Amino acid sequence: MTSFVRHYLLAVQFFTRIPVTGRLAQWVGFSPAMLRASAAHFPGVGWLAAGLAAGVYAALHMALAPSAWAPAVAAVFCTIATVLMTGGFHEDGLADVADGLGGSADRERALDIMKDSRIGAFGAMALVLALLAKVSLLGVLGAHSLAAAVAALVGAHVVSRFWPLLIVRSLPHVGDTARSKSKPLADQIAGRALVAAGLWCFMPLALVWHALPAMFFAASMLASALAAAWMGRWFARRLQGFTGDCLGATQQVSEIGFYLGAALALRWL
Repeated sequence: MTSFVRHYLLAVQFFTRIPVTGRLAQWVGFSPAMLRASAAHFPGVGWLAAGLAAGVYAALHMALAPSAWAPAVAAVFCTIATVLMTGGFHEDGLADVADGLGGSADRERALDIMKDSRIGAFGAMALVLALLAKVSLLGVLGAHSLAAAVAALVGAHVVSRFWPLLIVRSLPHVGDTARSKSKPLADQIAGRALVAAGLWCFMPLALVWHALPAMFFAASMLASALAAAWMGRWFARRLQGFTGDCLGATQQVSEIGFYLGAALALRWL
């Protein structure tokens, strides 16, 4: 249990701005092996993002009702809340991947561009479109019902942090691994860690399953999985592997995929 808590807190420290500092940080410790083990808890970090996003969305949706703008406003502010919590970590990965793969057809040049901290045209477009997609889809879901939007937020934030682990499992790490923050993940992820990550997903997805019709759950999961699979295939074809930015980009795209599947499913309910 002690190792479980330490590995979870290390994942929180690595992937959010939630302070794990001082004596607590000393107790948690750090090593490449610990960071590798913490990969099993990435969907658990999604619990925090899901709780924050769902709480902000529900509070504003109810406070502003019955205004027709309530779902849109709630969508904007819950997105702001999660970006503040994570420090835009995954959004940054999406921008870097868009700049790299959009800016050059050459593999080595694309990897070099992805290392550049400056944002380019492709990265800016990707960020704007991704944020617009999130806000608009959450607005559509909230206009249908508060339960649909909250369920989508819970499911999307958790399961979108599981799919990148499958990319780690199936592709080699590429790029400058000596300086990469994701280097400890480059040695692959153990099957046991994948099982643990899947268990983190079980309860949130069970809540989505029970709260809304089965078609909502199935369409959301299918769209999210297809989005992640497409990203993995893209990385395999263009880079012959993945970088840390690729994992962040996959989280973003599969999160949006979950919202899109949910919105499409509601059209037929």
